[in-house]
Amino acid sequence: MENVVIKATKRSITGKQVRALRRTGVLPAIMYGYNLEPVNISLNAHDATRILDHITASSLVTIDLDGKEYPTLVRERQRNPVKSVYVHIDFQVVSMTEKIRAKVGVQLTGLSPAVKDFSAILVTGYSELEVEAFPQDLPERIVVDVANILKIGDSIHVRDLVISDKVKILDNPSEMIVLATAPKAEVEEVVEPVVGEVVEGAEPEVLEKGKKEEEAGEEGKKEEKK
Repeated sequence: MENVVIKATKRSITGKQVRALRRTGVLPAIMYGYNLEPVNISLNAHDATRILDHITASSLVTIDLDGKEYPTLVRERQRNPVKSVYVHIDFQVVSMTEKIRAKVGVQLTGLSPAVKDFSAILVTGYSELEVEAFPQDLPERIVVDVANILKIGDSIHVRDLVISDKVKILDNPSEMIVLATAPKAEVEEVVEPVVGEVVEGAEPEVLEKGKKEEEAGEEGKKEEKK
């Protein structure tokens, strides 16, 4: 795995004043974990973003904090929902001599004969798996080759995955990763809605409101009879 290094400095500014830091090109972050009390840090927003955009949750990242290096994993990335820029990063410091658990993304590759020859649709069950390994042995992603899915009904399960013997997958071996299913019919049967059923696309609030008004009307009739 490539050695990824991000330079950082200690940060004393916290709270609402952090907004002013961001305007100067600083990305606020925090480090915590193995043999380290939580410490607020600052990163160069441009340099850090360039790196963070190309790593995964299981990528080992070295934080160079004022000349001292810490092996870490990115545990949380907060983005501005409008500008889609990072606003805060959480780094977990890890021990290189102790196994840890981490989520690793699943990536499908190859061409399935079931898709090519039978127009099958590949349905995925898991987008990521939990693994256990030493930090330096964590894979950035688990690549699944679908070339062995030959016909409709064929599937790949956790137990079928071939990965390094240094990595242990913690998910149930019988869980399905990808399955080849038959293509949907081009013309679907039109089903007339049954009276009293909620038609798909209708607003439930409106239906509930109408029901309440109807009940209220019935109550009014009862009062008049009295």
